[in-house]
Amino acid sequence: MTEELEAIDPQERFQEFFKMEKYRQAISQIAVAGKTSLIVDFEDLATFDRRLGEELLEKPEEYLKHANNAAFSQLQIEDAEYAEKLADKAETVTVRIVRLWESTPLRKLGSNHIGKLVMVEGIVVRSTPVRPMVIRAAFKCRRCGNITYLDQTGQFLRPPLKCRDPNCEGKGPFDFIQEESTFIDSQDLRLQERPEDLPPGQLPRTLHVKLVGSEIVDVARPGDHVSVVGIIRAFAPTLRGVGKLRVFMLHLDANSVEVLGKEPEAAIPSPEEEEKILELAKDPWIHRKIMNSIAPSIYGYDHVKEAIMYLLFGGVPKTLPDITVRGELNALFIGDPGTAKSQLLQYVARIAPRGLYTSGRGTTAAGLTAAVIREKGGGMSLEAGALVLADKGIACIDEMDKMRPEDRVAIHEAMEQHTVSVAKGGIVATLNARTAILAAANPSLGRYEPHRTVAENISLPVTILSRFDLIFVLRDVPDKDTDSKMSEHILEIHRKGLSPVEPPIPLELLRKYISYAKGIKPTLTPDALNRLKDFYLTMRSASEAEGSPVAITARQLESLVRIAEARARAALRKEVTSEDAEAAINIMKKSLAEVGIDVSSYKYDIDIIMTGKSKSMRDKLQVILSTLAEMERETGMVEKAALLNELEAKYKIPKGDADRLITQLLREGTIYEPREGYLKKT
Repeated sequence: MTEELEAIDPQERFQEFFKMEKYRQAISQIAVAGKTSLIVDFEDLATFDRRLGEELLEKPEEYLKHANNAAFSQLQIEDAEYAEKLADKAETVTVRIVRLWESTPLRKLGSNHIGKLVMVEGIVVRSTPVRPMVIRAAFKCRRCGNITYLDQTGQFLRPPLKCRDPNCEGKGPFDFIQEESTFIDSQDLRLQERPEDLPPGQLPRTLHVKLVGSEIVDVARPGDHVSVVGIIRAFAPTLRGVGKLRVFMLHLDANSVEVLGKEPEAAIPSPEEEEKILELAKDPWIHRKIMNSIAPSIYGYDHVKEAIMYLLFGGVPKTLPDITVRGELNALFIGDPGTAKSQLLQYVARIAPRGLYTSGRGTTAAGLTAAVIREKGGGMSLEAGALVLADKGIACIDEMDKMRPEDRVAIHEAMEQHTVSVAKGGIVATLNARTAILAAANPSLGRYEPHRTVAENISLPVTILSRFDLIFVLRDVPDKDTDSKMSEHILEIHRKGLSPVEPPIPLELLRKYISYAKGIKPTLTPDALNRLKDFYLTMRSASEAEGSPVAITARQLESLVRIAEARARAALRKEVTSEDAEAAINIMKKSLAEVGIDVSSYKYDIDIIMTGKSKSMRDKLQVILSTLAEMERETGMVEKAALLNELEAKYKIPKGDADRLITQLLREGTIYEPREGYLKKT
């Protein structure tokens, strides 16, 4: 019986397999689309002939050749003209196998996998540019001018041993002729284990993947999760002058590459899901539903979850001939310890199409933007950092206040311009980083002090604060009712090990919903426009009176537009209604009420976020400087005690306050102490 089985030619079995309706259609589609790749689901093959499938896994080299030949013969039947065209170009159909029964973990790959067909999953961390590689080289004999064709394998270009012309048979020399040779695109990837597959306390392993063929290069980009099917090869590194080493390196010759997700363009919902999405959008309470689906295990924080909802959907970017206006929102949470900031951030990174989470202390400027790396060949190459990998997604940066100031500067450009510029080691490049940033920071004194301004409460520079659309303070204030509900909620989680609240929209569906909504570009209706304009003008007119603080600037107006667009998007609406504008104004007021209030005069003052000093404080500093200048004219050097008395008598500034402000001016270098107890303007 076995001999009979042996007698069956694998190529014939493959040909029968390709006669199935599904693959006949696929083959005729290849001809229509002008491609050369035929994608075969391993499941189909194994169902058709289990033994053929097993042999393919064991001897992929030989069996893939049979499969390619069978597919080509089937193509000749389906579309002879196209097959002839391919044959002229010395091309054939490549069968690409996808979805094997199981994937092999990267760290389990070893000597027993060499030469076998495996499937590995991981994250692409690096990819080289696409480079042409010669598969059939033409060599011209210098003696007789005859051209010899030679198929090339291995890493180096090999000339023929002797001339093919029987009259010449010379041993060379030969010239390589580029025009007559056949090239194919090739690319190298670096694949790294996914964080969720890592055993505790281990570093992630990487694997080198070689891609050959114009239809699988450039499919995966750095940051994508991919599953790659291919043949494991081993090659010995060569030491110069010594020869090859005994220890070999493994790499994967890819047969097919599939991107698994995290990619906003790729998450196209199926018709059933699309129905569900449209059904959801009809619900008048859709915003409340989405908010309740965001991190349901975290109790309360309605306004924070609302801000996260706007951040996930984002506004519409506007590209004008001279400038671009960003559509993505940036939000910052400042919170007391134990207010679930990191949990919220990690949740957002998980649900966002293309979300990344990084924490402040272990983050460098190069890791956030782009690193310039010296390659083995001696050239320089760019490696994308977190903000570039999260392009069109969300980057969550935890503990932003713990970052080194020189690393934090790297975020400025990405937050407003949405690009990352690099000029290092001969590489001058601008990369896209259209990323919404969600950041969390702790107050500098451990807890938030309500009677100090935001700029004093966190050790973040004002340049960064002014780029956030929404800033919220999560304060941990004892309150009997809230505390009892909160404790019940937390203890319930620990008792059941489940979330006590079921999210109204399941996570997977919510992610699809967000991807789907990103395709909608809502426009402002006249009602919404007027509502925003009225609010802006009212807030500005409050600042018109001489000496009152500026309550709001154009940056906040743009933020309002973005929030209103995001709210319309969340309900899959094409128009931004006055209701959306109202919601945007409310959340902006909440944000301003928490952070933009001048503590001494209780008026809105946007300069606290923009410049770090409130209006009243600037006024006092001005008074101190002018008094100092007056007294300096009389005495040359001013005694500190005399200045404090003068300020108290003339301007009613208490000594304690004046002393604090003088210390600040000394720190900023506006005034100096020529000798102990005396002051002078710089």
